Amino acid sequence: MEIALIAHDKKKDDMLRFVTAYKRIFSKHHLYATGTTGKRIMEETKLSVHRFQSGPYGGDQEIGALIAKNKLDMVIFFRDPLTAQPHEPDVSALMRLCDVYSVPLATNMGTAEVLIRGLDKGDLEWRSITRGETKNE
Repeated sequence: MEIALIAHDKKKDDMLRFVTAYKRIFSKHHLYATGTTGKRIMEETKLSVHRFQSGPYGGDQEIGALIAKNKLDMVIFFRDPLTAQPHEPDVSALMRLCDVYSVPLATNMGTAEVLIRGLDKGDLEWRSITRGETKNE
């Protein structure tokens, strides 16, 4: 599966703890992240992560483009709801694209845990059907 990881500044430590806790699961999938979040995940977990620009510099839009091309299967986006974000329109557009293309989106650790545990059990196999893949591919 193709998984995007994004975290606002005040949520980056939470993202690192989350990815570290589920490193075994994440290691089986392709990871994408915005700039600093991806760098920190790679440094602390040694997982391979394809990094885009930081969110305010277009990283959210780059991830949104992958969603629009049906190239992402899940987005985990730890948002900071208490701090105004200068790129809030990009954040809203990214979340809207997840809804348009039926890409599972977690915006907090509780929902992310449900998605990751479901992924580990095979509950998200339907995404490969959405992408037009078969088990033999």
